[in-house]
Amino acid sequence: MSSPNSTEIEKTEDSSPVYEFEKSLSDSISKKFSNVEIVYVKQNRIRVNVKKEEIIDVASFIRDELHFDHAESVGGVDYPEDKQIEVVYHLGSYTDPLLNKQILALATRTQREDNPHPGNDSSKLPSLRDVFPSVSFHERECFEMLGVYFDGNPDNRRLLLPEDWADIPPLRKDFAIKGR
Repeated sequence: MSSPNSTEIEKTEDSSPVYEFEKSLSDSISKKFSNVEIVYVKQNRIRVNVKKEEIIDVASFIRDELHFDHAESVGGVDYPEDKQIEVVYHLGSYTDPLLNKQILALATRTQREDNPHPGNDSSKLPSLRDVFPSVSFHERECFEMLGVYFDGNPDNRRLLLPEDWADIPPLRKDFAIKGR
């Protein structure tokens, strides 16, 4: 791969610049996985959208072949109009100096269940805990706040909310804040 001081080499359909280093990363991923969608966010940032069935394989490739060695954060977005929830893993590298400014956003979606119950198949995603151990805590938070159950994470229990929480997850867009 080339230097992290990328130079602009082309533009995407929406006139966003594509940088040489980011292009080399995305080319490596798309050569291996044909079903991914790659979005150039800005210099030092690319986003890889994958189907939930492929997320473990893509994440393992990104770790093993591209040297992104940790998850910096994990977030979720509720899309009630699409009946989906998106989970985004922000990946970085402590050990590869060429990647120290890069953030790779790995995103996938799952069906949004109106009344989620732990372990229900419709709101499950595979856990990336075995690929990036640092996601364990973040997946717990997404489970609790958005209702996404991470299959393979041994610690899908309440983190911040009371154990007897009976309402929908509080980061859902249809969560009613009492008193408003």
